[in-house]
Amino acid sequence: MGAPARGRIVAPHQDRRTSLGGGAAHRGRSPGGDAVSAPEPLSEWPAAARSRIAGVFTDIDDTLTTGGRVPAAAFDAIERLQDAGLLIVPVTGRPAGWCDLIARTWPVDAVVGENGALAFRYDGRAKRMMRLYADSAPVRAGKRQRLERVRDAILDQVPDARVSADQSYRETDLAIDIAEDVPRLDETAVERIVAIFEEHGATARISSIHVNGWFGDYSKLSMTRRMMSEFFGVDLDAAKSDYAFIGDSPNDAPMFDFFPAAIGVANLRDLAHRCPSLPKWITEAPQSCGFIELAEALLAAKA
Repeated sequence: MGAPARGRIVAPHQDRRTSLGGGAAHRGRSPGGDAVSAPEPLSEWPAAARSRIAGVFTDIDDTLTTGGRVPAAAFDAIERLQDAGLLIVPVTGRPAGWCDLIARTWPVDAVVGENGALAFRYDGRAKRMMRLYADSAPVRAGKRQRLERVRDAILDQVPDARVSADQSYRETDLAIDIAEDVPRLDETAVERIVAIFEEHGATARISSIHVNGWFGDYSKLSMTRRMMSEFFGVDLDAAKSDYAFIGDSPNDAPMFDFFPAAIGVANLRDLAHRCPSLPKWITEAPQSCGFIELAEALLAAKA
């Protein structure tokens, strides 16, 4: 999967109604109130354990990005990890349209999008995009119609709510903007958005910027498992100790719970009270600098 690593990495309002279209962290508590084990500093992760990592799954927003943008140093970190032989797969809530671009143009091996509704891998030699979906095309179309009713209810009942600007590029879910292109909504508004999704029988997950809702029981983890099996022939349940995941928000909780080598960037502390599961490790730096911190640690262990 590439040449040897090259050395050290240095860190560096729309219309409300949008068509649905085609150091150690504090101890957290789950939404139910139970204590959740506090992450340990990434610096304490033993080199021997780091050296066995064969791949990295990473969230995008506020994990690879800082201030909403992916800095050059973060792209460099991704590329150097891939050059060192690690499998790199973003696992994100971002839309199918973005995932097509990411699979084609980023230095990654595949991408999981829309919180587990789909996965794409681009075969450059065959010039072919491979696509996996949790649901068939007719089922996806029917669910989009149902989500339009949920959208209308949210916009009617939560005055400051807005449909995410990237909604037109989504195939399976509804994204409500709570912090990206609008002033951050307060806890009461966010909780009401989640409740409206659930009242309509939908699943709802909170990220650092959106509340995403969909009909179905898939997740980032379920599609990551399937993607690894169908694209790479890897049984992730048997091999989970060979992979790391890094993220920042409650919609990453299934991944935090599954992977022994789960890492949170430092800004996870801001949303830890909403996470039913927290990662084993946490970076000292936030956002993209936290991802770069992880990349440094993995490359150092493989040097």
